[in-house]
Amino acid sequence: MKQRMSTHKFEEAYQKYKTLLFHVAFTYVKNREDAEDILQDAFAKWLYKLPEFESEEHEKRWLIRVTVNLAKNHLKLFWNRNKVPIEELPEVLEWNLNKEEADLLEEVMQLPEKCRISIYLHYYEGYTCREIADILKCTESAVKMRLKKGRELLKFSLVGGVYNEIG
Repeated sequence: MKQRMSTHKFEEAYQKYKTLLFHVAFTYVKNREDAEDILQDAFAKWLYKLPEFESEEHEKRWLIRVTVNLAKNHLKLFWNRNKVPIEELPEVLEWNLNKEEADLLEEVMQLPEKCRISIYLHYYEGYTCREIADILKCTESAVKMRLKKGRELLKFSLVGGVYNEIG
């Protein structure tokens, strides 16, 4: 049977790991509020599960893994819960884009999902191919192929062509 955790033990662990876990979450979501939410969710999960750890290092690794998984889930869910008309994207994202940049963003959002997410994370959020592979749980070469395909589709659509959705 799981024992209740003392308030002192929780506070001690929170103070010890909060900065590290916040940085891990922020690395993925690049947004202070979302990173803080993920940090709170990670500690809530810890309190709910009350896992037993072999060492402090084991505890730390477990909390980092939970934080990474929550951040990845947040990024996956972002596309499903934040659907807005494409023409409103620059305003929703609070980006001050000129017409050319707004048109390009609209085209990016029309890409097939795998290409769209890879292009967005790479060019708009600044993630490397390796980071995107970690986030999307795929290989780095798969990310590179998705970026290449996405660029080709964008080039084709921006010069007046039409493309079919390619998975």
